[in-house]
Amino acid sequence: MTNTSTALAGYADMQGKAVISIDTLVYELFSTLTIDSIVVNGISLPFTHQNSVVQVSVNLPSESSFIVRTYYHGTPPDAQTNPLGGAGMSYDTSPSWGNEVVWSLSQPFSAYEWWPCKQSLTDKADSCSVQITVPSSCKAGSNGLLQNTVDLGNGTTRYEWKHRHPIDYYLISVAVAEYVEYTIFANPTNAPAPILIQNFIYNNPQTLPNFQADINETADFIELFYALFGPYPFEDEKYGHCMAPISGGMEHQTMTTQGFFERSLTAHELGHQWWGDHVTCASWSDIWLNEGFASYCEYLMLENLYPGDEITKMADVHDNVKSQPGGSVWVIDSLNEGRIFSGRLSYDKGSAIIHTLRFLTNNDSLFFFSLRHFLQLYASSTANGIDFRNDFSAQTGIDLTSFFDQWYFGEGYPTYSVEWEQSGNNAKVIINHSTSRPSITPTFTNPLALTFARPSNTDTTIRFDITSNSDTFLLSGIGTINNSISIDPSNWIINGVGTISMLAPSKVNLPKETDLVLFPNPCQDRLMIKNLSQNGRFELYEMTGKKVKSGSIDKDQYISLEEVNPGNYLLRVFVGDREIRKAITKK
Repeated sequence: MTNTSTALAGYADMQGKAVISIDTLVYELFSTLTIDSIVVNGISLPFTHQNSVVQVSVNLPSESSFIVRTYYHGTPPDAQTNPLGGAGMSYDTSPSWGNEVVWSLSQPFSAYEWWPCKQSLTDKADSCSVQITVPSSCKAGSNGLLQNTVDLGNGTTRYEWKHRHPIDYYLISVAVAEYVEYTIFANPTNAPAPILIQNFIYNNPQTLPNFQADINETADFIELFYALFGPYPFEDEKYGHCMAPISGGMEHQTMTTQGFFERSLTAHELGHQWWGDHVTCASWSDIWLNEGFASYCEYLMLENLYPGDEITKMADVHDNVKSQPGGSVWVIDSLNEGRIFSGRLSYDKGSAIIHTLRFLTNNDSLFFFSLRHFLQLYASSTANGIDFRNDFSAQTGIDLTSFFDQWYFGEGYPTYSVEWEQSGNNAKVIINHSTSRPSITPTFTNPLALTFARPSNTDTTIRFDITSNSDTFLLSGIGTINNSISIDPSNWIINGVGTISMLAPSKVNLPKETDLVLFPNPCQDRLMIKNLSQNGRFELYEMTGKKVKSGSIDKDQYISLEEVNPGNYLLRVFVGDREIRKAITKK
């Protein structure tokens, strides 16, 4: 490789073990890359390479180990030759610094554009080794530890990297440029040793001085996240950065690719080492586990290291979410790259509902313990949103079924109004709310905090358990309430604010489907649906976003799930202009 062309020539080894007998190996390599030969366990074998699918006829008995080596060459596609991808391997010149760079970026479906691979999120490689031969004026960065640098004596140098942790296909990376290396260390409390932070920065006189202070903050962020989430997952190797002319960053495992250095960006990509790399979403439908949590890492960084700045941060996040009325955090169309990486939904709404979960928990020690428990439970593996829900519920004792139906699978946000009546030292408070997508999520039942202004600046904040669109509460001994009530003053909930007054409350009549009952849940072969006001239809989705069943449904009828495999599903019920979304489990 060079830093001026994406053309490749080399080979890729995939090592594995046949858990059953195998007669055909199938993997992917982009159709315009030329395969010179394929060698399995030292024997050259015939193959086919059509529409980017590679098939090799083999005879591998159960429990046998194998190495399949693919020799190939060619130029990876770009946006013109592959409009649906074209980001797997790129060349560009930094507009700010003038450096020429070649780098990989495989998320979500572009790894096969530059190396033969199996693009399956749930089948992580147990390790990876990347060797890159480049002009001796360049350096090549990749995952893990740099094992060796070999001067080949012909004006080229081979960089040999080894990563000894499980890794998903899209997190393997290379970056080639004329770099200088800048190394620092983090020293987290209770870490067995300092953690190497290895940075490959453009070889310009001003680039490192311009970013050095920002890069140095990486050590502070590692020490913070180490304390919040548990040990840095790859502390026996390194963390680091390779610069490339991209508008943000990409969390390549142990060696993030970044276009520049700024604290929120650096904290976000570092956060991914726990949320996205160590534990990876099992489906792109659940990208929240990657991007929602990494985005919340930005907030946590500000809260702990720049206190006060997190307030504006969360307000901006909420404003962006509310710029449109709908959209769910869970991604129904898991092949739509634009929807997967929606800044408004996957990132901002995703981080905002984690903040709401923290409010529901109402105990920071328990909240962060539960996050650490989840990371330990699914360490070096993959998980989906329901996995997180179930484990978080188990640790906190909070039933999150309604929360996930409303905030994760549902759409929109509430707008709250408050009315109250004063009677001596007592008060009656009525909290009403409407929603921005009532046809899908008519009610949000998360707790809500109100702050009551009191004489002599003695404000009182009370949490209320919201169970419907209109809830009445009697407060004894609260004293005199001034004409000032603040709704969600600490901004825990994505919400709009309606009227706040002493007027008599208005009653809200809800569609009967608000009380839709599914039972039993978890279920076996039948799922009963009760309280439908009229006939409708349903769609059943796997957590990957794949529709597995659909049909019509009558009032008080059951849905047969006999042919459906055990697991977690999303059920969508359509009645008139209403849509109800519920997470269900088949045992």
